[in-house]
Amino acid sequence: MINIEETGNLIIVAVIGEFTLADFKQFEDQVLYKFHFNGEANLLFDWRDLVSYSVDVAWEEIKFMREHGSKINRVAVVTDSQWQLWGAWVSNLFTEANVVVFSDYDEAYAWINVD
Repeated sequence: MINIEETGNLIIVAVIGEFTLADFKQFEDQVLYKFHFNGEANLLFDWRDLVSYSVDVAWEEIKFMREHGSKINRVAVVTDSQWQLWGAWVSNLFTEANVVVFSDYDEAYAWINVD
């Protein structure tokens, strides 16, 4: 399940349980809509309750970041999982955005909101 919130230039994405292709499509549509009107965005991924995602989702994420990564300024990822940390690192290879991984949500939120 995915929960997406928007506030100004920030899109907050919380994933609970499995991150499915349908969830990714919902995320992608929301971000593309934001790009259409604002031109760019910051992303905060809350993966503390993420249990799993498929290779298909990972591939879609890589394709999305390659195509649209220049429109993303900052990405904050909140997780304690080593494999999710690795996934964030791989995503960082395909974007110009500043990607930082945090274990504390409040620290991530403060960092992502710095101008």
